[in-house]
Amino acid sequence: MSQSKKIIAYINVAHFMDHYAMLIFAAAVIVIAPTFNMSYGELLPYATPGFIAFGAGSLLTGWLGDKWSRRNMMAIFFFCMGLSLLGVSFIQTPLQLGIMLLLVGIVASIYHPVGTAMLVSNAEKLGKEIGINGVWGNAGVASSALITGVITQYLGWRIAFIVPAIVCIVIGVSYLRNIPSSVDQIITKSSVSPARVSKSVMIWVMASLVITVIASSITFNAITIALPKLFQERLSDLTTNPATLGSITFLVYLAGALAQYIIGSLLDKHSLKNIFLPLTIVIVPTMYLASTTSDYWLIFLAIIFIVGIFGQVTVNDTMLGKYTADEWRGRAYAARYFLGFTAAGLSVGLVSILYNQGGFDLMLKAIAVLSLLTVIGAIIFPKENRAI
Repeated sequence: MSQSKKIIAYINVAHFMDHYAMLIFAAAVIVIAPTFNMSYGELLPYATPGFIAFGAGSLLTGWLGDKWSRRNMMAIFFFCMGLSLLGVSFIQTPLQLGIMLLLVGIVASIYHPVGTAMLVSNAEKLGKEIGINGVWGNAGVASSALITGVITQYLGWRIAFIVPAIVCIVIGVSYLRNIPSSVDQIITKSSVSPARVSKSVMIWVMASLVITVIASSITFNAITIALPKLFQERLSDLTTNPATLGSITFLVYLAGALAQYIIGSLLDKHSLKNIFLPLTIVIVPTMYLASTTSDYWLIFLAIIFIVGIFGQVTVNDTMLGKYTADEWRGRAYAARYFLGFTAAGLSVGLVSILYNQGGFDLMLKAIAVLSLLTVIGAIIFPKENRAI
């Protein structure tokens, strides 16, 4: 295996662990809340600082990756994530929980600006590699719901944090052994001729990116946090078993993850706008319909809007990768993820407020309306001149 492929393999695994770690609590909160004599809506906001740090921390971590060492930053990610998750498993109070989830969010902020920059620098086909990377990340989202559901049912919620902690540390040891520090000086230029637009319309590219990053990030985070609880309530006629509900959530997320691979490959062959616009349009009606739906129809609609939501991530990352030079790509992704994940961090409180006010009926309708902004972002994105 070439050095570039080896780097990409570790980056993909890191993406899996990053999203897996951030969503353990979203699946386990259903079990943790009663141990503190709290409701779901009362304990969920304790995750807010961690999700905000997930985005806010990216400004510093992206800068460190560009100025110091991307390779070493990823080593810190693996080891410190393991230690942070171990810390969560030992908490005794809600306040301690909030502090440890904050540390998890700070460490998790390393991956996206640093890991994505490493990936783009070593990619042969940009869209395809970002699509595959997206599959790994969202497989982490899906697996978190599934594995956490199974472990919490049979072994308890503390073990649900200990297992991935050990996995992260083991991967970190392997990473240091196989990826030398010299990789920071080796840049493989993408073989893809990047699509371009004229300088006169670059402002529309930036406007589109800002609008869609904010709106789609809030949507992405709100849905991934709420889906386990939504399925627990709306699929009660089908099953009440946590492991089965986790399996259903896993399959829904898996559909979105697999769609990212297809979308990534299409982005190497077709205009961004032609892929981007349909993905944004499909989310609004399906999410609105899902607000009053249950059982099998809810699962069907969830698959469709999850495909659209996850697909937008691939489009946004490919868009940025095509328009940035490697020497400051980490900082560019840092700005993108700072904007996106900071906005996403607010979605934890938003889900809690909307759920307490009107349940998932109100929450899904509100997020559907918000998703109209992503449609606007896709519409104003200019057509590319792929001949440039």
